[in-house]
Amino acid sequence: MADTFPPDRNTRAGHTRGDKSGKVADFRYKRPAQPERRNGKGPLADASNGGPGKRGWDAPANGDQRYHQAYAALDLGTNNCRLLIARPSGEHFTVIDAFSRVVRLGEGLAQSGRLSDEAMERAMGALHICAEKLRRRNVRLARSVATEACRRAVNGAEFIDRVRRETGLVLDIISAEEEARLAVLGCHILLEEGEGPALIFDIGGGSTELVLVEPEGRVPRILDWQSVPWGVVSLTDTVGRVEGPRERRTAVYAEMRRVVSESFAPFAARIAGTARHAATKRLLGTSGTVTTLASLHLELPHYDRRAVDGLILPASAMRTVSARLAELSHDDRSKLPCIGSDRAELVVAGCAILESIMDVWPADRLGVADRGIREGILRSLIATDIAGEESRRALIERRPVQ
Repeated sequence: MADTFPPDRNTRAGHTRGDKSGKVADFRYKRPAQPERRNGKGPLADASNGGPGKRGWDAPANGDQRYHQAYAALDLGTNNCRLLIARPSGEHFTVIDAFSRVVRLGEGLAQSGRLSDEAMERAMGALHICAEKLRRRNVRLARSVATEACRRAVNGAEFIDRVRRETGLVLDIISAEEEARLAVLGCHILLEEGEGPALIFDIGGGSTELVLVEPEGRVPRILDWQSVPWGVVSLTDTVGRVEGPRERRTAVYAEMRRVVSESFAPFAARIAGTARHAATKRLLGTSGTVTTLASLHLELPHYDRRAVDGLILPASAMRTVSARLAELSHDDRSKLPCIGSDRAELVVAGCAILESIMDVWPADRLGVADRGIREGILRSLIATDIAGEESRRALIERRPVQ
C-alpha cells in the first residue's frame, strides 16, 4: 500500500540542491515522436510517460492545487536504491528531484539467505537521504517498495521494520507479479508501433520479469508473464564472476546462459506459438543492462539518458556488445565508458540474461527504456489521487443544500 504521508509531512518544502551522494534530475517526460530511422545509431523516440484515464491528468479549470503537489516513488532493489519526486504536468509529469545509489542490498544473499549487516548499512545510508528529500519537497503522497532481495531474505521483514523506525519510510515488499505490472506501466509507452503482442522485460539485481502484453488503449493487457530469481547480482553470486583466463570466462558465461535459459523454458514453451505466428516481434527492455549496452553501442563517452531512453536498435547489435563484454577481462570492462568498476562485475550476467530473452522472443529490434517501476508507481499514485479527488468533489456538488 502507499505511504499515506512521507516522513514529517509538516516540514516546509525547502530548496534542494544537487547532492553529491546521488543524482538529481529536472526534466519533463514527453510523448514520443514517431520513430526516425537512423540505422540503429541514434535515439528514435523521445522520452515519454503519458497518464492513464480518459482525461489523462489535465488540470481542471478551477485550478485545483492538487495538480501542483509533489508525489514520490522509491524503489529499493537488490542492487540499487532509486527515488523520483514529480508533479503532474498535463497528461505527463515533471520530475523535480531524483536520487540513485548502488547499495548492493542482495550481496551474498544467494549463499546465506540473509541480508548482510554491511548491505543493510549501505541501504540505510541511501534511505536516510531519500527520507530527507521527501521532507524537503513536502511530498503529498509517496509509495516505497522493496523487491527480490527483501522477498527472499529471511530477515527481510526485520529490515523493513528497521527502515520504518529509523527513517519513517514504509517499504512495501511487493510480489513479483506487482513488480512486473509496475514495470510495464512505467515503460510501455516506448513500445514500437505495430500490431500484435509484444514482450517487455525488466532485468533487475535479484530477479528478471518477462511480460507478454497486447497493447490496447492507454495500458497494455497482460497476456502472460514470468519472474525468475536471476538478476545481475543473484546470477553472479550463484554461478561465479566472469574473470580469470579467457577459457574460464567463456565457460562461466556459458553456464550463466544455461541456467537462465532453463528458468525461462516454461514461459518460452507457453508463448512459442505466439512467437511463431507474430508478424512482427516487438521487444522492450528496462534495466541498467539494456541502457548500459545501448550506451556502448552508441559509443557514448558518458551516460546520456536523452540519447538512450526511447532508443530502438538492432537486436543483433546487443548480441554483439554482449559477446564483446563476455570476452573482456574485468579490468578491461571497467575501463569502458558507461561501465566503470561498479558495473564491470555484474554487467556480464546482465548480458547472459538479455541474450536468453532474445532467444525466447527473437525480435529484429530492441527498444530501450530508462524508466520502469518508479514511473509506474508515480502514474498510479497521481492518477488514483486525482480521480479520487474529482469523485469526492462530484459527490459534494450533488449534495443537496441543507
